[in-house]
Amino acid sequence: MSDKSVAVVTPVILAGGSGTRLWPLSRKSYPKQFVPLLGEQTLFRSVVHRLSGAGKGFAFARPVVLTNATFRFIVAEQLAEEGVDAQAIIIEPSVRNTAPAILAAALHLVAGDPDAIMLVAPSDQVVPDVSAFHAAVSRGLEAANADDLVTFGIQPTRPETGYGYLQVVARPDGSGQPIKLARFVEKPNAARAQEMLASGDHLWNAGIFLFAAKDLIAAFEKHAPDVLAAVRPAVEAAEGDLGFLRLAAKAWDAAPDISIDYAIMERAGNLSVVPYDSGWSDLGGWDAVWSHAGPDAAGVTVSGEATAIDCSDTLLRSDSEGMELVGIGLNNIIAVAMNDAVLIADKSRSQDVKLAVEALKEKGAAQAESFPKEHRPWGWYEGLLAGERFQVKRIVVQPGQSLSLQSHFHRSEHWIVVEGTAKVTIGDAVTLLTENQSIYVPAGEKHRMENPGKIPVVFIEVQTGTYLGEDDIVRYEDRYARG
Repeated sequence: MSDKSVAVVTPVILAGGSGTRLWPLSRKSYPKQFVPLLGEQTLFRSVVHRLSGAGKGFAFARPVVLTNATFRFIVAEQLAEEGVDAQAIIIEPSVRNTAPAILAAALHLVAGDPDAIMLVAPSDQVVPDVSAFHAAVSRGLEAANADDLVTFGIQPTRPETGYGYLQVVARPDGSGQPIKLARFVEKPNAARAQEMLASGDHLWNAGIFLFAAKDLIAAFEKHAPDVLAAVRPAVEAAEGDLGFLRLAAKAWDAAPDISIDYAIMERAGNLSVVPYDSGWSDLGGWDAVWSHAGPDAAGVTVSGEATAIDCSDTLLRSDSEGMELVGIGLNNIIAVAMNDAVLIADKSRSQDVKLAVEALKEKGAAQAESFPKEHRPWGWYEGLLAGERFQVKRIVVQPGQSLSLQSHFHRSEHWIVVEGTAKVTIGDAVTLLTENQSIYVPAGEKHRMENPGKIPVVFIEVQTGTYLGEDDIVRYEDRYARG
């Protein structure tokens, strides 16, 4: 750190995971942190914004983001939308929970700065008061600089059974100063949650941490050397990949699948908790979205093309263009409509939405995990219509991006540009297409669509042929190094 009077804190943002409790809007292929659940900004962009700039006595460095290969281009795109250049986007080769991920970030940071301070935060939480959160980080820095591992505890407002708890050695006095941690408590039943709420010495476990990277590594050396033995070589052998840092897969796959709580926090003795009471939610269900969306006097929230008539304590949300959702006389209902799936549930059963995902998986429904919009490094596409030997897609190519040079064995394609200017290669011919122009791509012909302009290219693709699967593709050139 160049200026010793101002601490530099590096945000470490965890952006993997696949939430199921906010289905159908959140799915494995496009989970809740990347979806605009509250307003236009996604939860991921919100945490990037929150962990930037300067606080009292400290400043945030450029973030380190951990994610997987599937989400890496979404992460890069949303970082760019927020105007933030990450110092590293680290790709986890396989799912290994939070302990290996956080340790990988720590090892990466100490290689460049032995005294690096890191603030670990999930990417799927709502923290409305940014200045209050910065003040909490500032208070936690004193404990972190004294070699403590610091976590943040949320002042509970109800006997919540969906969160883990932190028992502190003394009731918080309202100052927000760090308190020593007595123990971690697993998610309780309703009776135990009520007891802990009444005791006043239990806080919700937010999964947010602050510590010196070297102190965390020392904790792994003492309490979880098996995790360190796998993650260290995965970081040391990491390779650059199109601006990302890809951990070495063989070493990484040997790491235990374990959370930071189990691996370190429940075993270490140098733990402090910063109490926080200025608003927080992990949006763990549609009831939480309803609450944060600001219900009207009747307890109703509507979003998109939705209309409520004589409803109370109800959320109505339409997330598809042209999909009108109307509720009449509803009470305590969650209704979410998309073009390929509709959820209707009693608001008290919000935590059971994951059961719908399990049921859809069992019957083989694509909606269980796949999002209607398929995101790609160059943009996204969505299916509009499909039938025997044909299908229609809307495709968006971002400025400066391009599809691979490719061909198909079994289908021909018709492209109609509806927005922007496209550079189209078919065989040896290169053509510029503008709005309301079209072109035909014969089966077997090499072709590519590029966007040389400053605005997205939007085009309609009509596929015809005997087989229309996404695996009918031969790539000859691809800037994104896909097979």
